[in-house]
Amino acid sequence: MTALLEPPETTSAPAALRGRTEPRIWTPPLRELTPETSYGFDVVEFARDVIAMPLDPWQEWLVIHAGELLEDGRPRFRSVLVLVARQNGKTHLLVVLALYWLFIEQVRLVLGTSTNLDYARESWEKAGDIAEACPELAEEIGQVRKANGEQFLRTVYRSRYKIAASNRKGGRSLTIDRLIADELREHHDWSAYNAAMPAMNAVPDAQAWLISNQGDYRAVVLDSLRKAALAAIEDGTAGDPDSEDRLGLFEWSAPDGSRATDIDALAQANPNLGHRIDPAGLLGDARRAEAAGGEELAGYLTEILCMKVPMLDPAIDAEKWAECCDPGDLAAVRGRVALCFDVSADGRHATVVAAAVLPDGRVRVEVVAAWDDLRGMRGDLRGWVERVRPRRFGWFPSGPAAAYAADLADNEQAGWPPEGVEVDGIRADMPAVCMGFAEQVEAGQIVHPDDPLLNAQVPATEKQRRGDAWVFTRRGAGHCDATYASAGAVHLARTIPDDKPAGWFGVV
Repeated sequence: MTALLEPPETTSAPAALRGRTEPRIWTPPLRELTPETSYGFDVVEFARDVIAMPLDPWQEWLVIHAGELLEDGRPRFRSVLVLVARQNGKTHLLVVLALYWLFIEQVRLVLGTSTNLDYARESWEKAGDIAEACPELAEEIGQVRKANGEQFLRTVYRSRYKIAASNRKGGRSLTIDRLIADELREHHDWSAYNAAMPAMNAVPDAQAWLISNQGDYRAVVLDSLRKAALAAIEDGTAGDPDSEDRLGLFEWSAPDGSRATDIDALAQANPNLGHRIDPAGLLGDARRAEAAGGEELAGYLTEILCMKVPMLDPAIDAEKWAECCDPGDLAAVRGRVALCFDVSADGRHATVVAAAVLPDGRVRVEVVAAWDDLRGMRGDLRGWVERVRPRRFGWFPSGPAAAYAADLADNEQAGWPPEGVEVDGIRADMPAVCMGFAEQVEAGQIVHPDDPLLNAQVPATEKQRRGDAWVFTRRGAGHCDATYASAGAVHLARTIPDDKPAGWFGVV
């Protein structure tokens, strides 16, 4: 096996700039891998000797490890999850596998899927072209149908290769022996997975290859399967032959926290670095991404370093937010404090943030209160407003906090609002509030005390674009109520008129 995995002699890149053949994270084998214990050795020979397209070192390593066999001859892994950066040859590998399954294993049905049917068609057409150009395979082609929506390649052994879009219909009414799901990161719900995977239930030796580069928060299927595989690797149950899912993970990725320009990180995510991928090109793109930051950097980390990035379009620059940390309090400006209240979209978290303009013009923000259980929040919230006695207290009437508007607005009830406190919803243009807060962070005009809640939410908040403007998105799994409350408090504090006395109304 060692000889199979040696880098091609044609590479001219120094060893330090070559991609890693072995993935950073992978499910270990149950026993020594030999031609008797892995069908991957046959795939390597098929690619080299039959279709004259030798696999790259990392592809050889992968098919040998992912092709591990149980003692009864079935594939050890019913599902093979592969993560690798773009342009490393993962789609070509799937074409080779499809041909091997068709002409060598002679399975009944190989189904190739992609979220874009055109991509699945390109792979299918490439497989057909290779088969027709190879004398040994061409004579075993039985029928090829190219009509849109009906494409299939059938061999004389009655094996078929069909394609379908990754959606709620792809794979239904079929019995699948081998499933290819390319770009799993684009599965934003479980409809396509639930349509195709059960179609293998009647095939004892079925296998699915799920391959992708890393995704964002929308990649719910990829994220769920990866977490399950990581947990199984950690507890030693990975690929358990007695398990129902028999899931194997093979991940070429950079370690969390890696910089875009870290050549070792690039090598771990790009196994063909220095072979088919130019290191200088990737480093040039990496430098531009780091200089640009924001969405461009997040996209590079996801696509090229195959790293899990919480968001692809961050609203607040995480480094700039960290630079705004400054110990202190609001004592010097306690008469000019504004409070803002916000609730998460799922109604499970709420935050009140205080803000005030400092003598040097910067705005300090501090968390006053936060709730994970909103059942007793209404009484607590009023209590905090009465204690702090801010100049202004507000919320966003167009957001989830609108559900509490009747309790918070000036409704002439005795004792509410507290004397001297202006209470009202924030009527300002939402993009102006959100973009203004981001601009203030970027300019170093925001000060915060390194609060864990703010540190967790503010840098993790993403943009929701509205034409040329944007607001903080409330989509995804995370909360951003503390971010909204901070932006609202800053807006209220910066718009407090100077013609009112700045007296002491309480403590924050």
